[in-house]
Amino acid sequence: MALLCYLLSDCIFRHGSTISPPFYKVRFLRQIDDYLAKLESGFITLILSLMIFLSFGQVILRNFFNESILWGDIFLRQMVLWVGFTGASLATRERRHIAIDFLPNILPATWRRSIGIFTKFCAAVICIFLAQAAWSFVAYEREAESVLFLNLPVWIFQIVLPYSFILITLRFILSALEDLLPFRRESR
Repeated sequence: MALLCYLLSDCIFRHGSTISPPFYKVRFLRQIDDYLAKLESGFITLILSLMIFLSFGQVILRNFFNESILWGDIFLRQMVLWVGFTGASLATRERRHIAIDFLPNILPATWRRSIGIFTKFCAAVICIFLAQAAWSFVAYEREAESVLFLNLPVWIFQIVLPYSFILITLRFILSALEDLLPFRRESR
């Protein structure tokens, strides 16, 4: 929130140049976001490949050898969590997240931009609370020293929850700032 306040105050109180300083700050944040998105896309590809390989291996082992990897199904369930939350973060970045757009459709078109900015900031605030709750959950699991399989602690697999909510928060704020500041978004 401090970053948001700084960018907004900088935008409001500086009028000296044709391209305001927040433009450069938002562009810098967008470049960091682009880099993170590439890492996340590669990570999802890696996890999905691993999931397909492990699932196929489990089917072959069960059907032909009456064997299986004991921890395989548990690991696959945890990887579904990672793919889902990382995918949600990428969907937010691309503005393809689940949205209820009832209100903008019944109000005048001139209000759509303002409503969009407001809802993105509200979504960011909600995601901050979800990130805090997820962090508390992971901390509780770490404190409880729960083990999932192969002596791996449960909290290692659940760390994706606060990470994703924090990233979704930042992406909602970045999207709202791009809509708020007076410059055109660069096409991706």
